[in-house]
Amino acid sequence: MTKVDTITKEIKIPSNVSMKLSGDLLTVKGPKGELKRSFVHPIVTIKVEGGKVVVHCDKPKRSEMGLSGTWVAHVKNMVRGVTDGFQYKMRIIYSHFPIKTSVKGKELVIENFLGERYPRTAIIQDGVTTKISGDTITLEGMDKEKIGQTAANIEKSTVVKGYDPRVFQDGIYLVSRGE
Repeated sequence: MTKVDTITKEIKIPSNVSMKLSGDLLTVKGPKGELKRSFVHPIVTIKVEGGKVVVHCDKPKRSEMGLSGTWVAHVKNMVRGVTDGFQYKMRIIYSHFPIKTSVKGKELVIENFLGERYPRTAIIQDGVTTKISGDTITLEGMDKEKIGQTAANIEKSTVVKGYDPRVFQDGIYLVSRGE
């Protein structure tokens, strides 16, 4: 295995996106809105210069090499979020008791799940738009992590404990990530 002295990764900034780095806080503005994220590490640095974002690390260890790739992925996701946005689709599946879903404030309310009397709830993160049409739930927004966390909250709220999941398949499941 060869030793790497420095790592420098560059991301081009599209013409309709503006970026500003204030200390460790990167602000990305685009047609859909604005996202902010903090990038803090003693060895790995991030700079905005000449129409591109540069992630740099001198004498990286394995963990710093991985972290620099993670930061590049975060910046690319932020750029895609403020230009195109993200869309996840979830499907409501039931065999006997029809599941009724509705949005109340920042919660998705799931009623009549497996015939239960009391509704289950899932928290919807800030900045995520939830649309329900028939047996499909559509999650849209700019921040990929918040949409993913909302989808995970919804899936987790319909977990059936104590039953065989191959037989009792009722629930709300992620179907597509809209890539």
